[in-house]
Amino acid sequence: MRFIFDRDTWQEIFGSIRKNKVRTIITIIGVLWGIFVYIALSGATKGLDNGFEREFQGIANNSMFVWTQRTSMPYAGFKIGRAVQLKLSDAEELRNKLPDIQFIAPRNVMGIFGGSPPQVSRGMKTGTYAVFGDYPVIDKISKKKIYEGGRFLNERDMENERRVCVIGERVRNDLFDRDEDPVGSYVKLNNVYFQVVGVYKKSENVDFEGDNSLMLPYTTYRKIFNTGENVGWFAIAAYDEADVIALEKDVKRLLKRRHKVHPEDERAFGSFNLGEAFAKLFGFAKGLNFLSLFVGFATIIAGVIAIGNILLISVKERTRELGVRRALGATPAEVRGQILLESVFLTLVAGILGIILGAFVLAIINVITQGSSGFPYTNPTVPIPYIFSALFIMVVLGTLIGLIPAQRAVSIKPIDALREE
Repeated sequence: MRFIFDRDTWQEIFGSIRKNKVRTIITIIGVLWGIFVYIALSGATKGLDNGFEREFQGIANNSMFVWTQRTSMPYAGFKIGRAVQLKLSDAEELRNKLPDIQFIAPRNVMGIFGGSPPQVSRGMKTGTYAVFGDYPVIDKISKKKIYEGGRFLNERDMENERRVCVIGERVRNDLFDRDEDPVGSYVKLNNVYFQVVGVYKKSENVDFEGDNSLMLPYTTYRKIFNTGENVGWFAIAAYDEADVIALEKDVKRLLKRRHKVHPEDERAFGSFNLGEAFAKLFGFAKGLNFLSLFVGFATIIAGVIAIGNILLISVKERTRELGVRRALGATPAEVRGQILLESVFLTLVAGILGIILGAFVLAIINVITQGSSGFPYTNPTVPIPYIFSALFIMVVLGTLIGLIPAQRAVSIKPIDALREE
């Protein structure tokens, strides 16, 4: 391995590169482009992945929402067009019969899906806002960021039918002074006073309630608005390993049986399967990641092959020089080592330049997309181990491809080389 640190070896390598500047630059660009494509595409894919996670942070990935509509088929003596009503007992039945359900939250709302929004007041300030009746478990399905000093609804609020509420950021801004802490204060809804126990922050991502809403304990909501056992819709979260698409079918099948709906009636129950949407989004991201790996690896191989071709031509052009070296006592190992070293050197230089260029492009993309809130994209990066792995693969391929011209150089007989013109 002495030849690696030998000055004469590097002089010969750089001399060969200087003789073929244009050819060498084109070859380096070919290899550089391969790792650049890999880093740029992988980083861009990671940015999309991060964007999806940011957009849906706080929301259970394996979640769905189920509500009722009108029947489209007659069944069991009931006519077509019958309105189906979900009940609290349905939630218990679903929880007991479907073990894949991790959380289920019955929900009601006033002022979104029909009916005038209730008027909420505090002193001389008034406003109309949507009012939700919720179980504390909804916070495990769709997490709310509560300002410091406040809290979300809890089980004791439910048990004691407490007149408490969690308000959105806009409600706080409308009904309270800027420097005033709403927690502990009271607002009036339907001539009933409710104590504010928390304020949730406005979400820049997916938000089903908005920040202009009040959230009451479900039991209190039921008493104030006299909804009895009726439920507006169910928010359901499945376990991570569960098949959320199959679970959605099971939920609807069980509800159809309980409410005497035709098994083939697809309109009686509406649903939105967020877990299925997540699977498609992340599947798309994985597809892009695979594409980046394939394209980057193919381009790297093409560039490394180009290095092999350049070295073969170089060996051909240096036949007489190599013959003289052999005649003067250079061993086959030294000749082979010089060609391999040149191959590895060119590959390594091209790889490092490609990594620098890729990182620079990702930094530009990050700056451009940093302020965009409408597009799910953030922090396009490639893990350091992935970068070093790609560089290692390049060097290994450069070494392997360099064996061909190296063996060609070793196979040249000194006497034949000296005869070359």
